Amino acid sequence: MIRGLGVCAFLTLAGYGIASLPPVQKTGLGPLVFTLLLGLVLGNLRLSSRFGNVAAGLSFSSRWLLRTGIVLFGFSLTLQQLMVLGPGVVVLDVLVVLTITTAGYWLGTRWLKLDRETAILTSAGSAICGAAAVLATEGTIRARPAATSMAVATVVLFGTLAMFSYPILYPVMGWDEGLYGVYIGSTVHEVAQVVAAGGAVGQDALSNAVIVKLVRVMLLVPFLLVIGQIWKRYRVCDSEGADGDAVAGKRKLVIPWFAFGFMGVVGLNSVLPLPGQLQSGLVLAGQVAMTMAMAALGYQTRIEALRSLGMKPFVLALCLFMALVVGGALVTPLILG
Repeated sequence: MIRGLGVCAFLTLAGYGIASLPPVQKTGLGPLVFTLLLGLVLGNLRLSSRFGNVAAGLSFSSRWLLRTGIVLFGFSLTLQQLMVLGPGVVVLDVLVVLTITTAGYWLGTRWLKLDRETAILTSAGSAICGAAAVLATEGTIRARPAATSMAVATVVLFGTLAMFSYPILYPVMGWDEGLYGVYIGSTVHEVAQVVAAGGAVGQDALSNAVIVKLVRVMLLVPFLLVIGQIWKRYRVCDSEGADGDAVAGKRKLVIPWFAFGFMGVVGLNSVLPLPGQLQSGLVLAGQVAMTMAMAALGYQTRIEALRSLGMKPFVLALCLFMALVVGGALVTPLILG
């Protein structure tokens, strides 16, 4: 256990160190990305065997630290943020999440012939909140490390592209700052990328973008509840196909308890504001926990498994990126214009 946690801690510190470099800070890429890459490199080197048995620590990080990080992420949100822009924002975000996850899963499995895990993880990351959504979904469906790593890579790539392209598109669209901020918040992948893109447009855009984005983040909980039941059904069907009706009676309600923990923390943060330093410390602890989980996932991922997935996940992520940019531009003014 200790050795595995030590490897994850080392990779996390290295990832934070790289992300803190001034040239890297300008790119908007966070430590999650670099920790994943470092874990991927280290895990595929032959010298990794010299660390001894690290499986227990890696498993603990990728499962329990991941769930802890998602729960602590709730300290960055409040229910009051839901009420600022009115019900139209909720309608818009629900439409985005439903459309992108459904279309992404269909395109991925039917057109691109991707496995279910890669398709739903990539779709969730594009539709909800980037790498955090990928990790939370992985915690619910227990996906393969390779599928998780690939999904994170795709949402980081196209989320970064969105971060730089949305400010360029702003003068072309001819919208006011507030409406464009809603557009950014409802279609850009990561929270940090939303902040960067909205801030580049203006203060009104930034304020609306962050609020709309946080509403999308809160939709992660009902999404996990639904996807947990769907995935349980798939597993039962697959088992029944192999073993007859032997497992038909083994269906259990799949409940991602950490999702309720996340909502409980959001509720607590809404009614009982914590001192600023304590809240910041808890949010940072959640980020570190998720980064250590990312280190474990990267370390457990084998290059051969990524190669087997090919370019199809990136094609799917590109299709979803274009759907967010074009579809969001059409729908946003209709709902909130």
